[in-house]
Amino acid sequence: METGVDRSGPSADEALARLLAGNERFLRGEARNAALQRAMLADLAKGQRPYATILGCSDSRVPPEWIFDAGLGELFVVRVAGNVLSPEIAGSLQYAGAHLRTPLFMVLGHEGCGAVSAALATKYDGTAHRSRIQILVDSILPALPDLDPGLAAHERLALAVESNVRWTVQQILNTPEAQARIPEGRIKIVGAVYEIDTGRVRLLQ
Repeated sequence: METGVDRSGPSADEALARLLAGNERFLRGEARNAALQRAMLADLAKGQRPYATILGCSDSRVPPEWIFDAGLGELFVVRVAGNVLSPEIAGSLQYAGAHLRTPLFMVLGHEGCGAVSAALATKYDGTAHRSRIQILVDSILPALPDLDPGLAAHERLALAVESNVRWTVQQILNTPEAQARIPEGRIKIVGAVYEIDTGRVRLLQ
C-alpha cells in the first residue's frame, strides 16, 4: 500500500459497491456466465488490474470469487485459515497496494470459523493443538475478548469471529503503508463476515 504512480480505475467506495452488487447477484442466483469470462483470457494475459484485495479464510465454503460473483482478474485474493496477518500475508497485501493499486482492502471472516473456534478452545479450555496449528491459533488469541461464560457456544463463536476480523483490520491500519495512504482518501480497509447459512456478506462497522 505504498504511494506510486496513480492509475485509472474505481475508487474504494465504487469497488466496495461493486463487491456488494456481486454478492446480491450471487444471492439471487444470477451470477454471470462463465463463458463470458473465457472471452477475457487474451486480455488478462497482458496483466492484471483487480479492483479489490480480499484477505479471507481458507475455508472451502468461502471462495471470494464466487460469493462476490467476480470474474477472472477482478479480485486479488489472499487466503489463510482464520484470515490472520503474518509477514508473508502482509507482503502480499503490500504488493497489491504498491503494484496493483487496488483501492479497496477487505478482511473477510465467516460464520463458524474453525480456526477461531480452535483459538477459543485454547483460551477458555486450555486445549493444545498440533504444533503448526498452534502457531496459527496463537496469532488469533490476541483478537479474542473476554466473553461472558454464560453465552451459548454459537454466540461466543460469532462474537469471536467479528473480533478477529476487526483485529486483523486494525493490524493492517497500523502498517506504515496504510498510515501513509489512508489520509489521501484513495484507499479503504473494511471488515466483513460471510454468513454461510444465507450467502450474504455483512459489513462490520
